[in-house]
Amino acid sequence: MNDCRGTLFAIPNMSRRLSASSDYAQLLDKYDTWMFDCDGVLWQGDQLVDGAVEVLRLLRERITFFREEGSVRNQQCHQVSESYKTKFDHLGVEAHVDEIYGSAYATAVYISSVLKLPKEKKVYVIGMTGLEEELRDEGVAYIGGTDPVDKTLESFSLEHFELDPNVAAVVCGLDTTVNYTKLSKAFQYLTRNPGCQFIVTNEDSTYPSGHGLLPGAGAISAPLRYALGKDPISIGKPAKTMLDCIQAKVHYDPARTIMVGDRLNTDILFGQAGGVSTLLVLTGITSERDITGPNASVIVPDFVTTSIGDFRSIK
Repeated sequence: MNDCRGTLFAIPNMSRRLSASSDYAQLLDKYDTWMFDCDGVLWQGDQLVDGAVEVLRLLRERITFFREEGSVRNQQCHQVSESYKTKFDHLGVEAHVDEIYGSAYATAVYISSVLKLPKEKKVYVIGMTGLEEELRDEGVAYIGGTDPVDKTLESFSLEHFELDPNVAAVVCGLDTTVNYTKLSKAFQYLTRNPGCQFIVTNEDSTYPSGHGLLPGAGAISAPLRYALGKDPISIGKPAKTMLDCIQAKVHYDPARTIMVGDRLNTDILFGQAGGVSTLLVLTGITSERDITGPNASVIVPDFVTTSIGDFRSIK
């Protein structure tokens, strides 16, 4: 019988399936910088993926540094969003201020540094506290968001709506209290304020909670996309904007960097757009049937493993 330990075998879409401890050890030798999506990779809702903490500890011991890709920080010394830091701490995952990245910050930077929104202008927000914090830190004025006035189930009427002419962009992120009033106000600004920009933090259709899938930020913005008949500017994965922010800070070598994610059309495309290698785990959105068989996705990660916990097999 042939000894097949340590081999990598090809699945139909030509990704390489990791199977033995030597496979995982090879990746640790090959890559110095590791970027992780969080939901579906390190945890599911409020439940850690089995072995995630041990593997992250192993990576810290074996490589120069790594990045957990979740909530954005830049080369300036902003504090980590309390919601993210609290979750890392609660789940027992070691995380440092300069290791947490994500789309909300990139969105705020895009508005302040790329759009160069004048100080008298503001954005209308469909989103939650984290997005508001990032906009505030970048000096971007905003309305909407968590404002109690917009958190209503009462019918929206244009008769009582006063258009703010200084709204120059609508920014849409994940909003668990989205309603018809918020969508209607956003639609008014996008159709009545000349040049008003339509921006989304990311286009995730769903995200994995501890008890199953829930609609993601992409689903929140979908009614506006349909009503407007146009696509927004997307800042988060798979857009390259966030990788540009990270590289400006840490100057990583793309040839020795790997992106770990659970979703083909965001995480894996994100890594590919930035010219880094990609590892798909099957503990989140993407399932086995999405990468094998006649209907397999055309998005092909470099490597596939069942779970980040599989790296525990390294001796």
